[in-house]
Amino acid sequence: MNVEQTDLPGVLLISPKVFGDARGYFKETWSRQRYQDAGLPGDFVQDNLSYSRKGILRGLHFQNPRPQGKLVQVLQGEVFDVAVDIRYGSPHFGRWFGTVLSAENHLQMYVPEGFAHGFCVLTEAALFAYKCTEYYEPSSEFSLRWDDPDIGIAWPLDSAPELSAKDRDAPRLRDLPQHRLPVYP
Repeated sequence: MNVEQTDLPGVLLISPKVFGDARGYFKETWSRQRYQDAGLPGDFVQDNLSYSRKGILRGLHFQNPRPQGKLVQVLQGEVFDVAVDIRYGSPHFGRWFGTVLSAENHLQMYVPEGFAHGFCVLTEAALFAYKCTEYYEPSSEFSLRWDDPDIGIAWPLDSAPELSAKDRDAPRLRDLPQHRLPVYP
């Protein structure tokens, strides 16, 4: 397994070892000890699976209080995955990192607590899996506008994405009340 630090401190790209032959492949997608040794948290409490069609954009989502760290990966298809530092007081506040995750490249991304997260589907469909460090809490969940010009995410989209009502009506980062944002340690 190879772990690479991205431009945003705490956001990690993980390349698991993939063992392939004519029959297919095998890979370990998580091992508490191995991932802890690599600097990731070992206590995930919930696994989630999302299936989406091409042109769907989910996000940007975060929880506060009860923030979630997420270990994300694609089991089928391809997505452009994004993390945005929204920790009030962070030297990286409002900065984003994005990368392509796919069933073919086997990459995983760790999105730490205090970051908003989202993805758009680039192939006909995508099966997206993620582990969370905290349980889903509807009263703590918020959305941030996916196309906030102050953040300037370069989504690789040919046309306007399909969004949920919650994501379509989400506020810009500068319009979120400070008490809704996680605080930088």
